[in-house]
Amino acid sequence: MAARTLTILVLMLCGWCLCYPAHGQVKISGYITGKQQAAIPGTSVVLQGTAQGATTDSTGHFRFTTLQKGRQVLSISSIGYKTTEKPVVLVNDSITVNVTLHKDHKTLGEVVISAGAFEASDKAKGASLTPIDAVTVAGNGGDLANALRSLPGAQQVGEREGLFVRGGTGEETKQFVDGTWLKNPNFSSVPGVIQPARINPFLFKGILFSTGGYSAQYGQAMSSALILESIDLPDESSASLHIFPVNVGAGLQQLAKNKKSSYGINVDYGHLSLYNDIVPQRPDYFLGPEYGRGQANYRVKTGKTGMLKIYAAATFSNIGLRQPDIDSSHLKNSFRLRNRNLYANVSYRSMLGEDWQLRLASAYSYNQDDISLDLLNSGNEPLQLPGEVFDGKQRHTRTQTNFAQGRMVLSRLFPRNQALHLGAEHFYTADRYRSHDSLYPLTNQLTAAFAEGDIYLAAGLMVRAGLRFEHSSLLGRSTIAPRASLAYRFRDGGQLNLAYGMFYQQPENEYLFRQRDMDFSRADHYIVNYTKKAGNRLLRLEAYYKKYHRLPKYYPAISNAGSGDARGVELFWRDKKSIPQLDYWVTYTYLHTQRDYGNYPYALQPSFSTPHTVSLVVKRFFQDINLNLNMAYTFATGRPYYDIRLAGGDGKPQVHDQGTTRSYHNVNLSGAYLFSLFKKWKHKDFSGIGFGVNNIFGTRQVYGYRYSHDGLHKAAMLPPATRSYYIGIFMSFGTDRTEDFLNDNL
Repeated sequence: MAARTLTILVLMLCGWCLCYPAHGQVKISGYITGKQQAAIPGTSVVLQGTAQGATTDSTGHFRFTTLQKGRQVLSISSIGYKTTEKPVVLVNDSITVNVTLHKDHKTLGEVVISAGAFEASDKAKGASLTPIDAVTVAGNGGDLANALRSLPGAQQVGEREGLFVRGGTGEETKQFVDGTWLKNPNFSSVPGVIQPARINPFLFKGILFSTGGYSAQYGQAMSSALILESIDLPDESSASLHIFPVNVGAGLQQLAKNKKSSYGINVDYGHLSLYNDIVPQRPDYFLGPEYGRGQANYRVKTGKTGMLKIYAAATFSNIGLRQPDIDSSHLKNSFRLRNRNLYANVSYRSMLGEDWQLRLASAYSYNQDDISLDLLNSGNEPLQLPGEVFDGKQRHTRTQTNFAQGRMVLSRLFPRNQALHLGAEHFYTADRYRSHDSLYPLTNQLTAAFAEGDIYLAAGLMVRAGLRFEHSSLLGRSTIAPRASLAYRFRDGGQLNLAYGMFYQQPENEYLFRQRDMDFSRADHYIVNYTKKAGNRLLRLEAYYKKYHRLPKYYPAISNAGSGDARGVELFWRDKKSIPQLDYWVTYTYLHTQRDYGNYPYALQPSFSTPHTVSLVVKRFFQDINLNLNMAYTFATGRPYYDIRLAGGDGKPQVHDQGTTRSYHNVNLSGAYLFSLFKKWKHKDFSGIGFGVNNIFGTRQVYGYRYSHDGLHKAAMLPPATRSYYIGIFMSFGTDRTEDFLNDNL
């Protein structure tokens, strides 16, 4: 009843915002032309520090309204033209702004290698994705990986965090920050519950979501790479505060007067006990969930071209939950997690003369998970029961990981967007897994070197070719991985891309703790892609084939005897022009995949995959009433599930039961009503009410089934609650950081 009431309140708030009258608005209109006074349609005109703006129509004209007053700056940008900033003074009247843009010959008609890649950066224009585009997808919870599930290639896995891409597991997708591997990007896993991201997505100005065929500069990810580029310096100093029932936090970002350095600090704390009292959860939480995070950064320009960036974060989580035991109707399973994590990243880049660039980076992380599994009676008192049925349900473990990486890349830059990259990196990992009185240590030194070049072949034709070498001290094995991409741009602006590559990955610790004599797994990628971007519209079609070699298996012994493949077709269409003030994109993913790995007795469709997935994302900013609304709908056909158990005298794994879950339907809605609390203050301030509902229509989502030890009983894996909600207030001073509050930690 409380959940239904909260849904009605959020919808009423949407309606109130839609009906709220606007006062004191300033109308801004104008005409954007080129050097020969020709209109430039599809030009983006944005009031800096706000989400307010417009796109020019076919005649080059634009118009929008705003409540902002005083000295402001308009940012005008269009593909192939240099971005222009136009100072304006806004009073209680209308204003006309006419601007002439100048061509940027460095970017016009540029060929970009893009097979298997989805770029989102502050350099992307028109219908390309930007970081804000990605993280304002309704229902993402401030997690880039969740946000990118609305893009083609990603599977809708709701019972755990991570990106499952093109038939690959979540472990086969890695995240990289300024070139270094981001270990533990999410808070530690809890059975059946997605955990939030540790790192703030608004640290990044660039996002490259590679669904396959990515650069030789990155490794240890067989399926996908999420490559993140952090912001250099903020535009201005700012402070922030947000208060939501489940999370509170504050931040400060200070830019030096000479605008050559900055420092920042952010802290936030979340405790969901109050929320869980209002919105009943299927698990019985007896602890938390509780999350805490502190972050600090320092950035400084060194010389004319140098940039040094330092980032550090400390996080913790405490979670305890109880669920009914599937093997006994009068018992419960208890899960308790205590997690502590430290992460630091240092990066430096500088030009060495006019044609050489040096990039250095290092990272360190420490993670500790203390997990307690217990059997409880009806009074929630711990029990100790013997027998094979209950062995795995009574365990206390501690996992500790120390990770460090150093990286160096030297690049020679040539005309026509050509470059040669030479680099090396070293990874050190020390894992310690303790269960009761047994200790399982793992230490690995992984050394890698790579060379890659972007080569201009002819007008509109470029090739990228690279080679990556890796050696693991733990496995005692080495690999050489060739990778190549070819791009051809047609005269109408369309581009054809082809890619091939080998991608190696070390087996996960669950295998290596028990068997050290293993080899790298491998995936071979073959990709063909067509992309066309024009007039604030983007079309992307891609087909691929992926072949897996030496996947890890448990039977008849732990080894690399597994194999598999994946093939599919993907579509992405984004349109920011056809419907005024409306931005939307549509994706379709077809996937056919089979795997013989883990405990599978033979090649099966993995339980995390489904053949058909469709997503629709719609965004609209109602400028007259300062209301931003985002909607995301996802459909996916059912996922397979299996009951695989050892049977017979030889103990071979067999499939005793199997089926397909119901189709997945999910509609998420989020939004914000924006206002200013201190209109006469000399500094900018932006405040608002953020709100959202996930699975707004209450569709029953089934992710799979758990089976009893004898296979006679099964229970559906469901989300913690039918719907989830958030509502709260946020404030930002100095610059507009509205989107941070709407998407981070919610």
